[in-house]
Amino acid sequence: MGTEGSTMLEPVWRGLPPIDAPGVSGSASCSLPARFDAVKGARRFTGATLEQWELPELFDEVALVVSELVTNALRHAVPGVRPDSPPGAEPETQVRLHLMRWHSRLVCAVRDPSEKSPVAGAADLSEESGRGLCLVESFTDDWGWHRLAGTLRGKVVWALFLLPRTR
Repeated sequence: MGTEGSTMLEPVWRGLPPIDAPGVSGSASCSLPARFDAVKGARRFTGATLEQWELPELFDEVALVVSELVTNALRHAVPGVRPDSPPGAEPETQVRLHLMRWHSRLVCAVRDPSEKSPVAGAADLSEESGRGLCLVESFTDDWGWHRLAGTLRGKVVWALFLLPRTR
């Protein structure tokens, strides 16, 4: 993982057992266009990465969380994104998806240009939206966010999956 990745995700490690360098087994990231069909691309990227890491059994849960994090970034953090926008009409701002794997954990992180806090509200089951972070909380071992510092602007919302010890 590059310097940007380790600096960007430093708060993810707080409160967790230390990560030893030999334990790092992989990282992958992709830039997503600022349009809602990017969620499909994020799911495909996640599936291919998990397949490469020999973790295909995690796809359903991880892809659900990635979908929610990317959708939230597009809906709440990127101005001008609309579900009915035609390709090519999206803002230049992009969202970035990072997947990192260690022997004992998998982290999904979505970087977006907004510094506003994500808000996990009470889910209203009669509404079509508003349950994303509740789902993230339900399917992960932990999640959080932090503002970026230095030359990077925006925030990172991350989700942690502890991997079974059999790996």
